[in-house]
Amino acid sequence: MSGHSKWSSIRRSKAASEAASGRMSPMVAKEITFAARAAGVDPAGNPRLRAAIAAAKSVNMPATDIDRAVKKAASAPAGVPVEEVTYEGYGPAGVAMLVDCATDNRNRASGEIRHIFDKYGGHMAEAGSVSYMFKHSGLIEVARSVIGEDELMELALDAGAEDVQGEGDLWAILTPPAALEAVRAALAARQVPVTSAGLTRLASVEVPLSEREAKAALRLLEMLEHNEEVQNVYANFVLPDELLAKLAQ
Repeated sequence: MSGHSKWSSIRRSKAASEAASGRMSPMVAKEITFAARAAGVDPAGNPRLRAAIAAAKSVNMPATDIDRAVKKAASAPAGVPVEEVTYEGYGPAGVAMLVDCATDNRNRASGEIRHIFDKYGGHMAEAGSVSYMFKHSGLIEVARSVIGEDELMELALDAGAEDVQGEGDLWAILTPPAALEAVRAALAARQVPVTSAGLTRLASVEVPLSEREAKAALRLLEMLEHNEEVQNVYANFVLPDELLAKLAQ
């Protein structure tokens, strides 16, 4: 994703439709499994797992699938350390990409990610050559229908947010990473329902794409996301509204 760009709307719509048809994107389930494996299967004592489960519920992931993802972590071999690593690369039309992985074998993960980049029109890059273009940030999304801009702006900024922006039928609240939970708690205290919340990376430089380039970039992004060890993929492309609507269908 390009940070909180309009591509998030496509992803959300796609995830909801896949959940409804039993074809849930693997990304949400993988985050649940990793969060449970990293810090325990009890959501009460694992904030990351609570956030992952909340994200799954926001796209109507069935409770049985959530339970299955948690149990997968519980059944993982003991004593096998899993570490998080980020790979950098470029996709079609020079799109910058960051790929967050959770793996117990860096060499295997690196080889698989490199193969996907090469196969779908991109290439791996040296560490630091892409990451400087992205900023760590908290992102909370709230439906426009539940709160007005002035009220939300005052509430969010008082709680530590940096900005509130409108995107379609949503408000996007941007926070420093450390302030994410405080802002979310402030919203909860005022009974403002949250559509999604989590940490992301915002692109400082964005690349516009034609329809042909967009299809190629999205294909690469999709293939990366379907790798078992990939947790998140961030890219710095932007698309016109009409093209977004077409690709979302």
